[in-house]
Amino acid sequence: MYSIREEIKKRILVLDGAMGTMLQRYNFSESDFRGKRFADFPLPLKGNNDLLSLTQPEAIAEVHRQYFEAGADIVETNTFSGTTIAMADYKMEDLVYELNYESAKIAKQVADEFTKANPEKPRFIAGSIGPTNKTASMSPDVNRPEYRAVTFEELRLAYKEQVEALIDGGVDVLLVETIFDTLNAKAALFAIEEVKEERQIDIPIMVSGTITDASGRTLSGQTVEAFLVSISHIPLLSVGFNCALGAEQLKPYLQRLSHETKFYTSAHPNAGLPNAFGEYDQSALQMQNLIEDYLKDGLVNIVGGCCGTNPQHIKAIAKVAKNYGPRKVVVGV
Repeated sequence: MYSIREEIKKRILVLDGAMGTMLQRYNFSESDFRGKRFADFPLPLKGNNDLLSLTQPEAIAEVHRQYFEAGADIVETNTFSGTTIAMADYKMEDLVYELNYESAKIAKQVADEFTKANPEKPRFIAGSIGPTNKTASMSPDVNRPEYRAVTFEELRLAYKEQVEALIDGGVDVLLVETIFDTLNAKAALFAIEEVKEERQIDIPIMVSGTITDASGRTLSGQTVEAFLVSISHIPLLSVGFNCALGAEQLKPYLQRLSHETKFYTSAHPNAGLPNAFGEYDQSALQMQNLIEDYLKDGLVNIVGGCCGTNPQHIKAIAKVAKNYGPRKVVVGV
């Protein structure tokens, strides 16, 4: 039985790149999203990428395969929006367990293929747990500052269903990512701890926040240090940052995090900042050079890519990651 806790001590682990960026290449139509099963569904479904795990599972498996071939040690499940809260946009709340379970199974099957082919480089699956499209800390209505669109309890229940399905599907680690509101993340972590206790298991947890702009704060207003304090009561495998910024812009915040935490650290930044059309222009080589600065400074244990990244970016990152040892942690986890 391979353990991510053991592998992370040996080397820098490489995470995959963007799922959405890859799925855009398929140019799936509304009918592709629907497949036969949802041909008569009353609402438009195009854009519901999580649904593709049911209607286009071969494409999801192929994306995972391309990232593993590029050198990734960990791929994320296609479940970023896999909660009843996020799926309410499509009136598909009743599919949440199945979406997460099947997404985990697809990824696990591909990972097992690669591990079997090269047992010296075991591959792992991270269950992707996104932030949902609602925030528990802030009001969406400027005229009603006291109003909240979602409660902690609603988030806890939604996350618990997702976590149970991901674990049942065979994930190796749970990744609470793209955190813009730490209260949402705390609900996810509470749900995970609840499931761990009920099942008497000890699945590793990764946490990845999002610094939204040059202020160096999350959307809900926390600094790097405040974010870290808010989630460090949980025994985490790693803590880090992803999305919103490119590798260059993210570095100062990653430095602060790396110096303050006893956990392993992770980073999966965007391929630079978006251009005027919302597209990402940073090449694999450009990103490789920026990520190498992380490695030279000993800032990370897990590194990968977020928006705009593809297997070429991950291949370049994996190539340079092999030349450096992992960041040393003062206290083991």
